Amino acid sequence: MTSLLILLVLVAAIVLVTARWKVSPFLALTGAALIGAFAYRIPLGEVVTTVTTAFGNTLGNIGLVILFGTMIGVILERSGAAIAMAEALIKVLGTRFPNLTMSLIGYIVSIPVFCDSGYVILNSLRKAVTLRTGVSTLATSIALMTGLYATHTLVPPTPGPLAAAENLGASDDLGMIIALGLPVAAVAAVAGLIFASTFSRKEFTPLPAESDDDLIEQSYEELRASYGRLPGAFVSFLPIVVPLALICTSSIVKLPGRPIGEGAAFDVLGFLGTPVVALIIGLAVAVPLLRGHGRLERFNDHVQESIRVCAPILLITGAGAAFGAVLAASPLTGFLSDNLSGLGLGLAVPFLIAAALKTAQGSSTVSIVSTSALIAPMLGSLGLDSPEGMILSVLATGAGAMVVSHANDSYFWVVSQLSRIPVATAYRTLSVATAIEGTAAFATIWTIGLFLL
Repeated sequence: MTSLLILLVLVAAIVLVTARWKVSPFLALTGAALIGAFAYRIPLGEVVTTVTTAFGNTLGNIGLVILFGTMIGVILERSGAAIAMAEALIKVLGTRFPNLTMSLIGYIVSIPVFCDSGYVILNSLRKAVTLRTGVSTLATSIALMTGLYATHTLVPPTPGPLAAAENLGASDDLGMIIALGLPVAAVAAVAGLIFASTFSRKEFTPLPAESDDDLIEQSYEELRASYGRLPGAFVSFLPIVVPLALICTSSIVKLPGRPIGEGAAFDVLGFLGTPVVALIIGLAVAVPLLRGHGRLERFNDHVQESIRVCAPILLITGAGAAFGAVLAASPLTGFLSDNLSGLGLGLAVPFLIAAALKTAQGSSTVSIVSTSALIAPMLGSLGLDSPEGMILSVLATGAGAMVVSHANDSYFWVVSQLSRIPVATAYRTLSVATAIEGTAAFATIWTIGLFLL
């Protein structure tokens, strides 16, 4: 019982120092790992080794994958490819169903691009579609927000799911995580879309333009013109499609039945589908999107920006893994095995922990990384230590990390301020939408678990 109380105190401390005192999650998790090691009476000679080995191994396994995935996202954002993809979808879907259009655009763009950046990029397009169709800006804002959010927390190569896969021992099964994450994210996005559609004709009083004094207002035409000539839709989609296709193909050829045997083709496809290699290929495919003079300089600038963006994520991921290693080396695992195995909580544990952390401190990525580190030692006692269990645990953690976006979440403010939604209205709509979306995602994951576990 003492082991569980120590864990609860450590988790509460992480939430408190990150949510109330704004301490870096990296420092909070590292501190929790060291304090936990002493509290659990891990031999002093093993404390530093336990922490540093887990930190180093995790960054060695997942660091390059997160870095190259971030590079692809930055290039898609800065080259105008994200706008090109959005316009291509509008040409196919038209403006007859504006909420569906915005949800689908968000669903696709957020696979490589952070949802905050995605909303900033697509907001002018959203406003243009809203004006053209006469639908409520509240509806299109919710649809775009939830579409972006769905894949951001559930589908690699977004950093959160990648880090969770590493922490939970499912990094070799990224193809299956993608294959299951895409339909689960689609269900979540549809749930958000249905909620958004209830506001299609609802009037509300937007904030006045001058309240957005820290935001630069741009019309869609101005935003589009700022990119110059946009890249074609086909080449814009390639940096997303190629890595996902390679990773999924590799997973298929590695199935126990070995569909194509174990010859040269097996070796080549297995190599190309390795996440690092697949994302390097995706990056190579993305580079031609940077056209005109100074391409090399702009590419170097984007690389530097990518390093800046993903450095905190890498540090948090490593610190989370160190905390998880301390828990794994503690008496906690034996206690949980003896007391949780018969309760049938299963996938609800990662979902509820992630939801609690997300609601308390605001960051979906921090929630995913911290939760996956916390539950890694518990997988066996929860009956989730099979490959299928680990994959579904990654997704359940992602679903929990949607619940609930509110005042401590930067994404909440990006959406509400860019869309000029009053804070009181945003709580009743945006926050509720993320709760519905995350719950729908978990219900889908739980249903899949009935067949796979």
